[in-house]
Amino acid sequence: MIAVSRNRVAGLKHRSVPLTEDVTPFVPRGMRVSAALSWRFLVIIGALYVIIWLLGYFAAVVVPIAIALLLAALMAPGVSKLVEWRVPRALATLIVMVGGIAVLGGVLTFVITEFVNGLPELQTQVSSSLDTIRGWLANGPLHLRQDQIQSFLTNAIDSLKANQAEITSGAITTAATIGEVLTGLLLTIFVLIFFLHDGGAIWGFVVRGVPSPVRDRVDVAGKRGFSSLVSYVRATAAVAVVDAVGVGIGLYFVGVPLVIPLAALVFLTAFIPIIGALIAGSVAILVALVANGPLAALVVLIILVGVMQLESHVLQPWLLGRAVRLHPLAVVLAIAAGLLAAGISGALLSVPLLAVLNAGIRSLLHESAPDPEQVEPLEDEASQPNDGVERVE
Repeated sequence: MIAVSRNRVAGLKHRSVPLTEDVTPFVPRGMRVSAALSWRFLVIIGALYVIIWLLGYFAAVVVPIAIALLLAALMAPGVSKLVEWRVPRALATLIVMVGGIAVLGGVLTFVITEFVNGLPELQTQVSSSLDTIRGWLANGPLHLRQDQIQSFLTNAIDSLKANQAEITSGAITTAATIGEVLTGLLLTIFVLIFFLHDGGAIWGFVVRGVPSPVRDRVDVAGKRGFSSLVSYVRATAAVAVVDAVGVGIGLYFVGVPLVIPLAALVFLTAFIPIIGALIAGSVAILVALVANGPLAALVVLIILVGVMQLESHVLQPWLLGRAVRLHPLAVVLAIAAGLLAAGISGALLSVPLLAVLNAGIRSLLHESAPDPEQVEPLEDEASQPNDGVERVE
């Protein structure tokens, strides 16, 4: 009887359980946590994909604005210094803009002039090197016959003629790209003027869209991010100058033609960490190989390796490491992701973006919320310059 009553009670309990009862307690905790993390991860990935797609779709506008922000980080200290000397801000902006455009135009003119002047010498050395290579192919270990060499050259010329349509269309595409570049350049200059003249008001307008409880913290994080960007641009420019001077001196003593254009290429590509040095070094070695032979190319390779070692072990840890505190692995991954997402522009802008996000997020995660008017460096950023914060005002 007792067993029967127990069974009846169990049956009544079983029948009383509603069909809509929450089954969450019966799901293992590890599976519930994994499911919660999974859908949140998918939402984050989807949001990032949409953001990256939008940035790519509006790349013609986003890239000039980003380049203008980099140039503003480079020029804003000059504008602030002139304002401290009681120069009106509009006049200070005009002076810095005109001075920057004059310096850039002068450097480009000098580089193009040197390149044009060096072309005849390069053509002569290339012809001599080609004759040397032809003689080595005929008399060296390969022992190629003259008709084989001539057949190879004829096939190369015929291949160029056969692909003349593709080459012509590529030239047309290049002309269209040049037009797009000029349009982007004008937009960059236009945006840069407003960043230099009214950057503080623009940032204040952006911050007003943030909820008031966290507005001060976001304001501080943005100012620290811009301060990190100023430090990054300064340090990168210093590293680029040292690289260009070192490589230029080495190429000069080796006797490689087009020393000034190659040094300028080293300076420009230095703003793309790691990849830029490989691009400029490959071009310099190729010119040395064609114009001066294998021995000169080997010497140039040794010079480039020495300069890269100086940059990697001395300049970048001392300047870039103190300025933005980015791990080399983070830099490499950022460049790879930027190159995959947006090509050369992504590789150029990925590391500055990472530096700004690093400084801003670290500021947001800081426990205290200091007064935006008195932003002090974080405890582990004592070596980071603080003057760029006030320059955003």
